Amino acid sequence: GCYECIFTIYIRAGEYVRASRDFWACARDDWRRFANLRSVLSYQWLFPGKKLLFMGGELGQSSEWSENREIDWALLAMGPYHSGAQKMVAALNRLYLDEPALHQCEFDPAGFYWVDCSDYESSILIFVRQTTDSLRRVLVIMNLTPTPKENYSIGLPVGGHWVERFNSDNREFGGSGMGRPDGVQARSDSVMGQPYSGDFTLPPLGAAVYSPQEQMR
Repeated sequence: GCYECIFTIYIRAGEYVRASRDFWACARDDWRRFANLRSVLSYQWLFPGKKLLFMGGELGQSSEWSENREIDWALLAMGPYHSGAQKMVAALNRLYLDEPALHQCEFDPAGFYWVDCSDYESSILIFVRQTTDSLRRVLVIMNLTPTPKENYSIGLPVGGHWVERFNSDNREFGGSGMGRPDGVQARSDSVMGQPYSGDFTLPPLGAAVYSPQEQMR
């Protein structure tokens, strides 16, 4: 299985360029193109495994990297999307560094479990990353369609108040600003096989990360 070796989630230069071209060709506007890019990068950072991103990927660079020139720094001055992607990768790096649940058990099956991956019609993925002792947890929610979801009921492993710690749809990153910045209060209704649940706002083509407020103290 995947936990029997140390593995890296990476996007090679050629793969990144082809993926970028797919984003550019399939999406009808820049907002969707960069929302797709932010979703892919968020998944790469939040799923178990070490991370490797080729130079320029954090800028949303669509041209292939070359050893004969520098990366396309000028893109950062071309509107909010390229600079937003760079800011989002920086935020993901800080979260990855600061939160033990995202790096302590990357190669241990105890550090990951699916909450729900059955809503294929809505393309929603929900999983938990946690430390070995389960004292630190993050809930990762991904909505991989351009349709936002309001009051989407999600199972939670513990009660209390859950705090939004990351949202790829943040306006600072070039997103639409949908989410739950005030957090979500859990209720004692069992959903998705979890003892508690809460109603979340799922941003379009977005990823969000929540943690129990209790562990943030």
